[in-house]
Amino acid sequence: MSVLDVLTAARDLPRLQEIAATLIRHGLGDVVTRLGLAGPLERAGRALRWDKAEDMSPMTVPFRVRRACEDLGPTFVKLGQLLSTRGDLLGPEWTEELAKLQRDVKPVAGAEVRDVLVEEWGAEPEEVLGSFEVEPLAAGSMGQVHAATLKGGERVVVKVRRPGIRARVEADLRLLERLAELVVVEFPELRSYRPVALVRQFRRQLRDELDFTVEARHTNAIRRAVERFPEVLVPEVHEEFTRERVLVLERMEGQSAAEWLRQPAEERAPVEGPALASAGARSFLSMVFEEGLFHADPHPGNVLFPGNGRLGLLDCGMVGRLSDERRRELVELLIGLHRADARKVSDLLERFSDDPEDLDRDALESDVRAFLGRYHGVDLGEVPAGQALGEVMELVRDHALFLPPDVSGLLRLLSLLDGLGSQLDPEFDLLEAARPYVERAVRDHFSPTALFSRHAEELGSLMLDLPRDVRSILDRARRGRLQVKIDVDRLEETAARLDRGVNRMVVGVVTAALIVGTSVVLTVESGPKILGLPALGLLGFTSSAAVGFGLLISIWRSGRRR
Repeated sequence: MSVLDVLTAARDLPRLQEIAATLIRHGLGDVVTRLGLAGPLERAGRALRWDKAEDMSPMTVPFRVRRACEDLGPTFVKLGQLLSTRGDLLGPEWTEELAKLQRDVKPVAGAEVRDVLVEEWGAEPEEVLGSFEVEPLAAGSMGQVHAATLKGGERVVVKVRRPGIRARVEADLRLLERLAELVVVEFPELRSYRPVALVRQFRRQLRDELDFTVEARHTNAIRRAVERFPEVLVPEVHEEFTRERVLVLERMEGQSAAEWLRQPAEERAPVEGPALASAGARSFLSMVFEEGLFHADPHPGNVLFPGNGRLGLLDCGMVGRLSDERRRELVELLIGLHRADARKVSDLLERFSDDPEDLDRDALESDVRAFLGRYHGVDLGEVPAGQALGEVMELVRDHALFLPPDVSGLLRLLSLLDGLGSQLDPEFDLLEAARPYVERAVRDHFSPTALFSRHAEELGSLMLDLPRDVRSILDRARRGRLQVKIDVDRLEETAARLDRGVNRMVVGVVTAALIVGTSVVLTVESGPKILGLPALGLLGFTSSAAVGFGLLISIWRSGRRR
């Protein structure tokens, strides 16, 4: 793939130049060089200022990458935030640095916000609602939030997408997809990070985040999943006002967990820590094990303390979903962990991963066995959940196992739950809180009804597919298009040995013919002679004998190598 493939349209050139210049400025010029971007950009009239690089040599690479992402704007800030959640790919020095990503953006002018609302609602916001405050409560990369009141007096918040942000994000996604393909070619050491797959995941996530109707559906799903936990609150969506670029939610008051954690311990507002930790853990674990659904970004900024022992969940734009098959696999993993079955655990980790390259299965099983050995026989209440999760992430990274988004998101959720729960209640034990849900899931997994249902489903699928598959095979055979492919281990080596053997046989036949021919020539009396023998025949016989002797030596050595 050439760099010209990246430059798919002239409209992307200025943005590509901006990306290259920003990387250079933050001391990442070697990335620009290895990607081969400098030459084509300069030939296209886009000069790069290498002398403008800041002296960032004392700074770590993760720090420089974070600063570059902040300068490059919303798309790259969001990409860095996504990477900060992938502890299965990046070590703590990267995830902790990228988790600090924030983008100081100026709020959109009130007139532009009004234009968006009028386009979506067909009328001024005061006519549709009751009142609307032009000054935003908060401004972010993708949108900003305004306070408003409905005609009935209910207080709400209006989330408005920034004008023009979709076009900019789509342009950045085009470049990121092509740059990811370049990274695979130019940075072989980064292939295990699956840059192309990561960018595809990021594209899906970002497009969902730009469509506020998706966030509305996710919010409703989370709200339904926790409705049996009265101490957990999720804002109500006002569907009649929600559009692709506008989201109207019930306004929830209270202090965010992030603000509470930033305060010195002696200055924090009193909260019912143990009750909050218990309510949060029960609601999230119930969603995971019973609904196959979870809030995929419950960082402290999205958790609210409204008071009276209640917990509020905000920003439900990112939701993780677990299929029935995935939940069965997770139950099998938990059973393997409980039984210290290293083979089963390593097989499941490999199954989770997307076609791991050059995986050393014996080494993986050995590391899993060592991990299990550290905790086997220890009482559940004595296992430090955060430490154990960290070791799992490290094991996955060491063996370049690329976990799917649902599994990596679940591991991050458990890590966040453990961290916030421990801050609220020093006695909080995530594993103990999860025990009843795990035990119920295991019982359900092995119940006669579940076993019969699974096997009946598999058998039914087989019976439905079998006639079609047989018909397809017979049809191909009738049309002469049936192909049988045989994959033989070490086929290339076998073919090479066969080729060498045929070559030796040909040389042997030719040598034998030469010997016979020269023997006939030796009986001819005419022509020059050496030692009384015809010179031509003697020369041919000597050459043939030398070739034959060399062939015998080659065969002898080949036999010894085997």
